[in-house]
Amino acid sequence: MRRASAAGLGVIALTDHDTVAGHPAARAALPPGLTLVPGMELSCRLNGHSVHLLGYLFDPADPDLAEETARIRDSRRHRALAMVERLNELGVPVTWEQVSALAGDGVVGRPHVARAMVEAGVIDAPDQAFSPDWIGDDGRAHVARYALDPARAIALIRAAGGVAVLAHPRARGWMVPDEAIAGLAAAGLSGVEVWHPDQDVQQRLHLQDLAARLGLVASGGSDDHGELTGYRIGSDTISADACERLLSRATGDTPVSGR
Repeated sequence: MRRASAAGLGVIALTDHDTVAGHPAARAALPPGLTLVPGMELSCRLNGHSVHLLGYLFDPADPDLAEETARIRDSRRHRALAMVERLNELGVPVTWEQVSALAGDGVVGRPHVARAMVEAGVIDAPDQAFSPDWIGDDGRAHVARYALDPARAIALIRAAGGVAVLAHPRARGWMVPDEAIAGLAAAGLSGVEVWHPDQDVQQRLHLQDLAARLGLVASGGSDDHGELTGYRIGSDTISADACERLLSRATGDTPVSGR
């Protein structure tokens, strides 16, 4: 929250993967002049590919949404354990204790496994782990996990009073096709991330046009993951108008302003 304020932002969303555990600490740390939008990034799978869905201002106590996110978190933990075992079989000296310590109180994921591999001296940087040799999709040490169908995730978010936005559809990995985005719009999607550090100018222009044609809010953000991505809060922003149009559709929770 301090870094968001220092970057000159008026509004910041916190969307950790499959958890809302960081929200109380973020609320407590809010400086004057900064507004927090509580949210979450849900792990989904479409046509066998990983897709991320952002939910904003939903009711965090909604039982159906809470049940699904708990199931995803359990699957993430079992998956990480299995990947550590596969890496050990490939001669990579990483341990579950290392991975768990890197995750801390957060939800364990592949980036923590990748960082453990860096610590072990197997690779030079975390992104090198996401290859066919290691833990990239269909890689030698890759393990599948439970993930929601994005249409069901949209329904869960909306039932909890929130709004759903498709995260970085052209940033990396599988490029979500236009027709798939149109299908999600028909299922109740409210927005699509246009402004994102890993989407180039041509991708942004195309997604901006697609959002307009589908009646979606052209959203975005820095997708800051701290040390993993480089501290980049504020690198990509959206207009106040787009923010208001998106958040005005939510009924499950409200933004929190720093005092």
